Amino acid sequence: ALRRVEFLAGRPVHFVKGDITSISDLEHVFAQYDFWAVIHFAAIKAVGESTCIPLDYYHNNLLGSLNLFKVMAKFMVKNLVFSSSATVYGEPESVPVNETARLGPVTNPYGRTKLFVEEMLRDICASDPEWNVCLLRFFNPVGAHPSGLIGEHPQGIPNNLLPYVIQVLQGQLPFVRVYGNDFNTTDGTGVRDYIHVCDLATGHVAALRKLDDKPGCVAYNLGTGTGYSVIEIVEAMEKVTKKKIPYKIVDRRPGDVAVCTADASLANRELGWKPLRSIDGMCRDMWRWTHMNPQGYDGPSVDIDDQE
Repeated sequence: ALRRVEFLAGRPVHFVKGDITSISDLEHVFAQYDFWAVIHFAAIKAVGESTCIPLDYYHNNLLGSLNLFKVMAKFMVKNLVFSSSATVYGEPESVPVNETARLGPVTNPYGRTKLFVEEMLRDICASDPEWNVCLLRFFNPVGAHPSGLIGEHPQGIPNNLLPYVIQVLQGQLPFVRVYGNDFNTTDGTGVRDYIHVCDLATGHVAALRKLDDKPGCVAYNLGTGTGYSVIEIVEAMEKVTKKKIPYKIVDRRPGDVAVCTADASLANRELGWKPLRSIDGMCRDMWRWTHMNPQGYDGPSVDIDDQE
C-alpha cells in the first residue's frame, strides 16, 4: 500500500509504525521530525461494535488522543486537524444538520469518544490561544481512489455498508444485512450522507490551509447534503456492477439513528471546499478498486508501472 501511495503522490512517504496510546512512540516521532501541524485520524470506528467493546474505544480513541495532545504541547506543535464525526450530533432535531446544531445526546460509545475529544480540544484552545484546531465532522466516507490502486481493505466482516456489499458481491457473505426497516424514512431503512474519500481528502487540505488564519477552534461538516437509504445504496451498486445483490432485513443495531445529512455550506464559504463526486462515482470507484484488487492488499501486487 505504501508504494502505491508514493506512486500516486509522486514522492517518497515517510512511514513510522507506532501506537498512539504510547507516549514514548509519539515522542520518538516528534523528536525525529519537525512538524508544523498534525492531522489526527487515529481511531477505531464502528458504531455497532463500539456498543459491544466500549472499553476498547475509550482506551484507543480517548487515551490515544490525550497522549497525542500532550506530546504536541511538549514539542510546541499547536496546529491540528481532527477527524471527528457526524455522530457527535446524536439524533439530529432537523436535517440537514449544521455546525450550530445541538451536540448529543450521542447514542453510542464511538460517537461519545469523538465528542469528548472535541470538548478536550475546545478546552485546550480556550486555555492557550496559540492552539489552532479544525474539527472536521465526517458524514459517511465511501469509495476509493479512481486509479484503483488504493482503497478500503476491512479485516474480517465489515462494519460499514459498502464494504459489506462488496463482500456479498464477491461471494464471501451470503447477503447484505439491513439493520431495520422501521425507521421514519421513505423505505424504512436508515438514510445517510455518503461522501467520496477523495472529496474528504481535499477537505483536509483545505482545513490545513485554514490553520494559517489562526482560527482558534472551529468545526466544519464534510458531506454532500444528500441522503441515501440502505436500499438505495444497494440499488446504486447493482446499477454499477450489473449484479443482483441479495439482502435480508434484520433487527436494528444499537445506536443507529434514522437520518443524518450534512449542511456543509460553512466549509464551502470558509474553506472554499465542496464535494464533487456523485454516489454513482463513489460506487464505480469502489468497484474498480475491488475488481483490480479482489483480495485487497493481501493479493498479488498491481503492476504500478502499467498505470503510468
